[in-house]
Formats: sequence, structure tokens, C-alpha cells
Amino acid sequence: MAKFQEQYVVDEKGKKTAVIIPVEEYEELLEDIRDLAIIAERRDEPTIPFEELKKKLRKDALL
Repeated sequence: MAKFQEQYVVDEKGKKTAVIIPVEEYEELLEDIRDLAIIAERRDEPTIPFEELKKKLRKDALL
């Protein structure tokens, strides 16, 4: 896992109120969140064996 180069915004009491991270790291986090959302949405979908998937992809000329 990459080490973040974050900076914090603090209020007058020194309490952290926000964080600043490089845009590249922010975009990577968004991508991870999207991937996790897709996984959660598909959690209850039926699965197929890997060999069956390979056969289907070969049949459709995708492999």
C-alpha cells in the first residue's frame, strides 16, 4: 500500500477538520471505492466455474 503524503487542516483549537492529499492519490481512492461498490452490488449474483468462463470467452472469440 502506498504511503499517503497528506496534510491536515486544523481549526483554531488544533482539531483536525479536513485532509489534503495529492490528486493522484485521491483518484486512486475513488477508483478503489468504485471497485468495492461494484463488488457489493454483485455479491448475490450467481457464479460460474473458471473453466466454464474460459470456454464461453473462447466461443465468443474473446480469449
